[in-house]
Amino acid sequence: MNRRDIILGATGLFALAPIKGAAKTEPFRLGLTPVFLNNDREILSASKSYLEAQMEREVEFVQRRTYEEITNLLLVGDLDAAWICGFPFLKNRSDLALVAVPVWRGASLYQSYLIAGAERAAAGWDDLKGDLHAYSDPDSNSGYLVTVSELLKRNRRAEEFFDRTIFTFGHRNVVRAVASGLSGSGSVDGYVWEALATLEPELTRRTKVIWKSEMLGFPPFACRAGEEASEQVVTFRRALLDMAQSGEGRDILGQLQLDGFQRANAVLFAGIQSRIDIVARKA
Repeated sequence: MNRRDIILGATGLFALAPIKGAAKTEPFRLGLTPVFLNNDREILSASKSYLEAQMEREVEFVQRRTYEEITNLLLVGDLDAAWICGFPFLKNRSDLALVAVPVWRGASLYQSYLIAGAERAAAGWDDLKGDLHAYSDPDSNSGYLVTVSELLKRNRRAEEFFDRTIFTFGHRNVVRAVASGLSGSGSVDGYVWEALATLEPELTRRTKVIWKSEMLGFPPFACRAGEEASEQVVTFRRALLDMAQSGEGRDILGQLQLDGFQRANAVLFAGIQSRIDIVARKA
């Protein structure tokens, strides 16, 4: 296991050991979706150390296989906050509130990429008809929703356009599936693909990007509605917003290839909502 895996996908539940002398309060339970983070103990340890120092309480990381599982834990109160996606945030908008949003390359925006094998002659959507296509997660904007809605915009249905589809439950797994030839094409988070292009160029070189979506709201940290003004969420938000101001924080951001975090409102996700509406209208 190495540092690059912090951006990539896996499964499991984990919690690092509590700090000595921590106050006898309930730990802050933070959900991490498998699409973005892995249990790289070095980076998680640094993140835990930073957050606990800033929040003055124990922090427990919780991870599950899918977005749905993490979102459900958040909704029932088994998590205090979670790093989710704009798609499940909007699906549960009345029950969730934004905490902070990552800043990547100067903005809280990213794209969905459509990828195919590097040696393939495919140059556009029509070349992918009949493929075995790899999605990331059914609640992923970039790894599912964008592709399904884009095909509907073109008067095509994904279940008819592709011969077969699979869910890999991790954007890196999508890239792996396409690079190995397991799938002919895939839908992937542009942030993750670009990070892999730096960290694992031998992997991304075996794929090529044949289409990019418009810029869309970056996956946010969210909490339950009504909890956004609680002491623990406010302290957590401040720790994220201040991360770029300390050496320890900047090191963590560097491993994530992020600039920092900022506050945002739901307007950021208007583009994702438009794609949800396309699917709803043509269901």
